[in-house]
This record gives sequence, C-alpha cells and structure tokens, in this order.
Amino acid sequence: MSPNGNDKASNTDGQNRAPSSRIQNEPGGAGKPAAMRSAITWLERVDPGTHRRIKGLRLVTAYGLAAALGTLQDIMHNLPGAMSVGSLAAGFALWASVSEARLTRPESSRDLTLLCAAAALGAAMFIVLSPLLQPLARAAAELTLVSGAFLVGYLKRFGMLGAGMGSQIYIGQLLAYGAHLTPVDLPAVAVAGLIAMLASIVPRMLSGPAEHPTAAVLSPADVPARWRLSPELIMGLQAASGALVVVALNEAVGLRESAWAITASTYVVAGSASGTAQRVRRRIVGTLVGVPLGLVCLPLVEHAPLLAWTAAAVAMIVYAMALPERYDIACGAFAFTLIVTLAIGGVHSIPLLAARAWETLLGGVLGLVAAKLIFPLRS
Repeated sequence: MSPNGNDKASNTDGQNRAPSSRIQNEPGGAGKPAAMRSAITWLERVDPGTHRRIKGLRLVTAYGLAAALGTLQDIMHNLPGAMSVGSLAAGFALWASVSEARLTRPESSRDLTLLCAAAALGAAMFIVLSPLLQPLARAAAELTLVSGAFLVGYLKRFGMLGAGMGSQIYIGQLLAYGAHLTPVDLPAVAVAGLIAMLASIVPRMLSGPAEHPTAAVLSPADVPARWRLSPELIMGLQAASGALVVVALNEAVGLRESAWAITASTYVVAGSASGTAQRVRRRIVGTLVGVPLGLVCLPLVEHAPLLAWTAAAVAMIVYAMALPERYDIACGAFAFTLIVTLAIGGVHSIPLLAARAWETLLGGVLGLVAAKLIFPLRS
C-alpha cells in the first residue's frame, strides 16, 4: 500500500513511541487508523504470502467471466435453455476454483476441466433422475439431491480431486434444482460446462506460480472392525441419511427451502463425529453472523448495486482466505454473499431469506445427528 506521509515523519514518530506491531514500523503504518492496522495485521497472520487472497480474486474473476460469456448472443443464439447458461457457468466455475488446489498450471488446468465437467454431470443427473423419481415422492427434486450428498462423502476416497468432483456433482444438481431445469435444457448444461472450463482456467493461468494452495485433508478416522466399511463410505451414508431426513420432513410438513437444509447436512459431515460437531458449531456461528449482516446491506442492492456487488466480491475473497482454517468465518462470508446476491437477483422477501437461514441450521443439526448415530467415526 502507498505510504501516508513521508519517511522522515514516520522515523521521528518511531523514535518517540515503540510500535505496537510490525505494521507500524512500515512507512506510514503509524498513521493508519487502528481498525485498518488491525485488519492488515489479521491479513498478514492468516495469509502471509497473499496466496489465499490471490485465489480469492481468482474465484471472483472466474465467476464474473463465466457469467459474462454466458450472456453472449453469438453463443446463446437458438440454444434451448439459454437463459440458464450464465448462472450455471458462473456457479460451475466458482466452485471448481474453490475445490482446485494444485501448485502448477498444467495440473490446475486438468483439475479445473474435470471439476467443471463433474458439475455439468451433476446437473445432467438431476435432469434425468428427477422425472424418474417423481412417482416415489412429491419432493422428487429434493430426493435427487440425496445421490449427490452421498457422493460428496464417498468420493473423498479418491483423494483431493475425488473430493472436489463429488462436491461439484452435488453443486451441479443444486444449481439445476434452483433453475428448474428439464431435459430440454441439456444442451445449455453442456455449453455452461465448456464456458466454466474456460472461465476458470484463464485466471489460473494468469495467477501463475504465485499460488501455494492449501488443501483440506480428511482427518484419519478409526472404524470399528465389525463394520467393515471405509470411512469415506460411512461419510457418504451419513450425508445421504441427513438428506433423506430433510426430504421426509419436506414431505410431512413442507419446508420452504429444503435444498439448503440438505446442503448444510451434507457439508458439515467430517472425518469423525467430533469433527462434524465442530463444523456444525462453526457453521451455526457463521450463519448467525453472516445472514444479519447481509440483511443490513439489502438497501445497498436498491440504491448502490455496484457497491453491493463489491461487498459480495470482498466477502468471497475472505471466504477463500478463511476456508482452510476458519470454517466459521468462511461460512459467515458465504452467508453474507448469498443473501446479497439473492437480493441482487430479485429475492427481497425477508421471510424467504430467513427460511434459508434457519433451514440451513436445521440441516447442520441433522448432519450432526447422522454423524453421531450412523456408524460414528472416531478421530
């Protein structure tokens, strides 16, 4: 950052008063407000090499590039379901960039290609399975998400890329669910997948070797020998069981935003029951902080939409920085982004936004119960 004031003034101040932090020793550091110094100190502690900030910027760039390409008339002309391409491609590219964690450009490009393809596959699975499950339940669309929830846990047995592909399959299903896609939209899903590959790979190629990604590692788990099941299979069963309970509740009492409960129950499942409990606590804290902050910022959507988009982008950068170590902060940042972007998209109903919040908390609790009761894993 550019200094505030000249070097001589800073040196004189440094002789009269001992600096409270390393930031104050930098040119102009002592002249910064205390809040700014605290923020800079936190950034340096959490992300000392700026690597996670670079990744956060890459997430935002991939999202924006995919959304922009998805609106080009030359691409969308005469394409069935063209209205969904931009949002699908943006979602595919964003979450592929989140899951990708390689050091070199070729490996990253390969993984991003596979992750975007997995998201497109998930959307196609939803389109095909949803009509087939319609005779079984009124909530057939939500029932389709159970397969993706299982794969989020089970595919972790194939390492970092497998975990990312399982997550992408579920995200593809979730995006297709939200867009109410039908078989006529299959060409749009394929085009969205190709656009997402391009939009996610280009920023990664430009970021170069400066990135040193931090990959989430599955905690070792102790599985009782009598069960003869792999930890990843158990995690898949736990996530799918929580999702099934949500579907049953939706059938019985009618949940307004059941897909968000399924998502929460899926992603809180960790490599042990204690790890799941910790993730649930952090997700609840993050949601309870992020959602109110998003609601407070709703006036920006109407009066200063550019500022609202900027706030959402900054929140996603914070999400990328905090995700490896501070799941609570990451959940809060994502909850804030979700509320703001939903409002930008036209969802201004406070009861609807509140339903997404409390049903997310419900899903987290159900995920914890599943981890405690269904083949509980010990760390």
